[in-house]
Order: sequence, then structure tokens, then C-alpha cells
Amino acid sequence: MIKPYSKDIETLMQELYGRLSEKDRRIYAGVEALKFTCGGISYIAGLFGCSEDTVSMGINELAEAEAVPKNRNRKTRGGRKLTLEKEPDIG
Repeated sequence: MIKPYSKDIETLMQELYGRLSEKDRRIYAGVEALKFTCGGISYIAGLFGCSEDTVSMGINELAEAEAVPKNRNRKTRGGRKLTLEKEPDIG
């Protein structure tokens, strides 16, 4: 059996969770779930009101985080494609 966080800590965690983007919510839930040896996924899913699949996806994304360098939001060359500049009409 897991020992849950105190109600004060749970409230702070829920407040933080609500301020994060969707992807960051998954990752945060994954981090919190990994702190427990058993039952963490279901406890955190219940605490944040999300599905256990969402927490599991966050755990998987943590493993994939190594593919994106720190201080970057996207993989290399993952942004908008450059448009070619048109030559001015000389008429």
C-alpha cells in the first residue's frame, strides 16, 4: 500500500498541474507516479483526474526526452519550413 501525500501537498500539486501545458501535465504526472514503487500510476491519475493511460504516456515521454536537447522545445529542424524569397519585379 502506498502512503499518499498530505492534503496540503496534494492541493499544491493539483494547482501546479492545472497551470501546465498538456504535454507538461503528462510528464509531471509521470514523474510523480515514478516516485512510488507500487500503485503510483493509479494514485496520481486519481489525484489529477486524468486517465492511467495519460500517466503512462508521461512516463514514456520521459524516456524519449533524451532525444530533444535541453533548452529546446523541438527536435533539430522541427520548426516551420523556410519560404523562398521572391525576386522583386523590375518592370
